[in-house]
Amino acid sequence: MYAIIKTGGKQYKAEANETLIVEKLEGEAGTKIVLDEVVAVFNGDAVTLGSPFVKGAKVTVEIVRQGKGPKIDAFNYKAKKNQRKRWGHRQPQTHLRVVEVVGGK
Repeated sequence: MYAIIKTGGKQYKAEANETLIVEKLEGEAGTKIVLDEVVAVFNGDAVTLGSPFVKGAKVTVEIVRQGKGPKIDAFNYKAKKNQRKRWGHRQPQTHLRVVEVVGGK
């Protein structure tokens, strides 16, 4: 059984004992979180789709660690004007381990 969940404006496939890397969620390592925005649940050949979410469905996850994604470098310049600007960005991420997937109605 697996489910499609929505968190951080994106959708992820959540299957038991799998690891997900999602947008930052609040909490310390070891904290369990229940995600109830389940878009679809797949159990063998049975498919349950939500409108927009499946009622009663939830996915329990445990925070493994908080971290940052890869660095994105950017650079602006204007030719012949000696204007240069360089910056970078690292998006905060949360690593989750899926503990349990509960199908809904």
